[in-house]
Amino acid sequence: MAVDDLTAPLGRERNRRRRTFKLPVPQIVAGALAAFLGLFVLWAIVADDPYGGEPMAVVSANLRLPAKTSDISPPQPGAPAGDNHHDGQVMSPASQPALGAPPNTTTVTIIDGKTGAKQEVVVPAPAGGPAPAKAPPVDPKFIEMTPHGAIPRIAADGTRPADAFARPVQPLPGKPDAPRIALIVEGLGVSANATSDAIAKLPGQVTLGFVPYGAQVAPLAAQARAVGHEILLQVPMEPFDYPDNDPGPQTLLTSLTPAQNIDRLHWVMSQFQGYVGLANSMGARFTASETSFAPILSETAKRGLIFVDDGSNPRSVAGQIAGANNLPFARVDVIIDAVPTPSEIDRALGRLEMAARERSVAVGVASALPVSIEQIAKWTKSAASRGLLLVPITAAIKGKQSTASE
Repeated sequence: MAVDDLTAPLGRERNRRRRTFKLPVPQIVAGALAAFLGLFVLWAIVADDPYGGEPMAVVSANLRLPAKTSDISPPQPGAPAGDNHHDGQVMSPASQPALGAPPNTTTVTIIDGKTGAKQEVVVPAPAGGPAPAKAPPVDPKFIEMTPHGAIPRIAADGTRPADAFARPVQPLPGKPDAPRIALIVEGLGVSANATSDAIAKLPGQVTLGFVPYGAQVAPLAAQARAVGHEILLQVPMEPFDYPDNDPGPQTLLTSLTPAQNIDRLHWVMSQFQGYVGLANSMGARFTASETSFAPILSETAKRGLIFVDDGSNPRSVAGQIAGANNLPFARVDVIIDAVPTPSEIDRALGRLEMAARERSVAVGVASALPVSIEQIAKWTKSAASRGLLLVPITAAIKGKQSTASE
C-alpha cells in the first residue's frame, strides 16, 4: 500500500530519489589524448623537417650586408666553382666596381650554378681603413663541386691541399734544431670583430681555426690567409651532453650512418676554402667512437688534409685511426686558456715551452678570448730570443712525424 502524506510520520520527509549528472572524465581524457596523438601524427607526415626535430640555428642572410667574397678563382664557362655556394648559386667578387655604382661599395656577381645566369649585387665596402689584403685564389685543381658547394680534393698531379696551402718556415739563425712550437687560436669566424682582432694582433706563424658559421666566415678566412696564417676548419662533433651542449648545425652524430655524417662533413667543408686541415669542435662522444669517427678521418685523408685533435678528450681514438689511414695528425699538448686569466695563460705557455724542449715539438691551443689573444701576442714577441721557433701547424706535424720515426 502506498504511503501518502497523511499516514507518513510527522517530522520526517519522504525519501525521494534524485537524479545526478556525472561527467565522464576518463572518456574525455582519453578523447583528448587521442586527438593530440592524431594531430601529432598528421604534423609528422605533413611537416617538412628533414632533421627530425634536431636543434638548428637559423642565420639571417642579407645581401645589403658585406657579402661573402669568393676565395676561389673565377668559375670557368659551364663549370662554376666557388666557395660561396648555396642552393645552386656561387658568389664571386667583381674585378672592378660596377659602372655607376655608389662610392664605398663593392659589386658581387652571383652566378646560378644550374643555369649559369649572372646577377650583379652592390654591397657596402668595409667601413674605414685600407682595403684588407687578399689571399691568392684557391686553384680550381684543388676544388671538387658537390651538391653543397666546393670542397677540397687532391689535385690530379697528386698535390695535396695541405701541402699547397702550407706556409714556409724560416729556421732561427744559427739554431737549425731549435724546439718548435705551434699555436692554434680557435673559434674564429662567427664574430667579425674578434676575428679581425686576432688576425691583426697575432703573427702569421700562429694557426687560426674557423668554425663553419657566420655571414663573413669566407672573406675572414681569406684575409687570414692573405697575411700569412695557416687556417683550420673546425668540424662540429657530438659531445657527451648533446643536445644540451650543441656545437651547431650539421653536427656529426654517433646516431647517424657514415654516409649521413660524410654528407654533413661536405656541407661543413663547403663553407670556405684554403684550409690545410680539420680540427674537432667539441666531440667527446664522437671522437671516442671508432665506428663513427673512422669514416670521417678516412675522408679527411682522401681530401689531402691534416687532422688536429684538440686534446680535450683523453678517450679520443683519432691517433690510432689517423695512423691506419696515413693521415698527417697532431694532438694538442697544452690547452693554453683552460683557466682564462693572464697569469694562468702565462703558466700554460711555460708548460708548452717545457714540452717543446723535451720533445723537440709541441702544440698548444687557445680560444679566441681577448685575454688569450693579448697574452699569446706578448709571448710570441720574445719566443725567438728564448731559442724557440714558432711554426704553423703543418710544420709541427712534420716535426712530430720525424721525431716519432727516429
